[in-house]
Amino acid sequence: MTLQQLLVLPLWMTQLVWSLVVVLMTYLIGRVLTHTVCQRLAAWAAKTPWKWDELIVDALRRGIPFWSLLLGMHLALGIWPMSPALASSLSRILFVLIWCSVTFICAGLAGDLIALYGTQFNRAMPMTSLTQYISRIIIVVLGLLMILNGLGISITPLLTALGVGGLAVALALQDTLSNLFAGIYLTMAHQIRLGDYVKLETGQEGYVEDIGWRATTIRMLPNNMVIVPNNKLGQAIITNYYMPNRELAVLVEVGVDYASDLTKVERVTCEIAKDIMQTVTGGVPTFVPVVRYHTFGESSINFTVILRANEFADQYLVTHEFIKRLHARYDREGIVIPFPVRTVYMKTAST
Repeated sequence: MTLQQLLVLPLWMTQLVWSLVVVLMTYLIGRVLTHTVCQRLAAWAAKTPWKWDELIVDALRRGIPFWSLLLGMHLALGIWPMSPALASSLSRILFVLIWCSVTFICAGLAGDLIALYGTQFNRAMPMTSLTQYISRIIIVVLGLLMILNGLGISITPLLTALGVGGLAVALALQDTLSNLFAGIYLTMAHQIRLGDYVKLETGQEGYVEDIGWRATTIRMLPNNMVIVPNNKLGQAIITNYYMPNRELAVLVEVGVDYASDLTKVERVTCEIAKDIMQTVTGGVPTFVPVVRYHTFGESSINFTVILRANEFADQYLVTHEFIKRLHARYDREGIVIPFPVRTVYMKTAST
């Protein structure tokens, strides 16, 4: 279509064509800026020791094309003759769209930053999906309040209405809110942390994978997931095997024959236990094993060997290797681990 043909078109069609050209050109410029500027910023960010700058570049890469499209629409509106009221309404719509996009991009960026640096500030703000949700919701709410303020809408009556309606919503969503606040308590109390090995009073046990807004996910040793509602978890009796620290005692019960030299048994057992602590993965090399006799059994003198493992899952390998080596050493030393024996005396009835 030539310029001469453009001039003979109806006015509304000419305005439409120029509007489309302006929007398309502005959008293409935004795409070019996204490709060139963000690519250079990403190359610069890759050379820095920080990670937050890469997240900001990714956020800009998502936002610039949409913002350029809105800018093109704003410029295109100037081509059309319209009443001040209509122009004001369309400008308000563009204002809302721009601030909504900025708000949601900032909310996503906040969640990514918490996921990235949450472990460094774990004591102040544990990194869970619930923490990310709360940070995003706070930013979205602040963004919406700024939008309302920018539109000239008074926030005070709205907050009053929300306060009155919030009571009805709270009554309707009792279970949901109960789980939400229980999740916040669990997150902030530091009694259960991500990665902790816990055991519930109902018998389920495993590693805490995540604390969400509704439920906590626990990964059991067989690699199954247990989903526990937060309010149930907040009321349950829980054993946390990672508090006050990850190390835990490993108790192994052993029994030897009544004819055994108990001093020799103790010495040999401690030698094997010390070797286990030094050589087996998961043992604590600095720990000194202990042997304690405690019971005259039906067929053996029983005692407990106290070992130590770095964390809960390590106790299985430590116990496994200890039993293997102790059995072989007892066999060489002539120490007998007796089978269960019960002596029965039978009395013959007199005739």
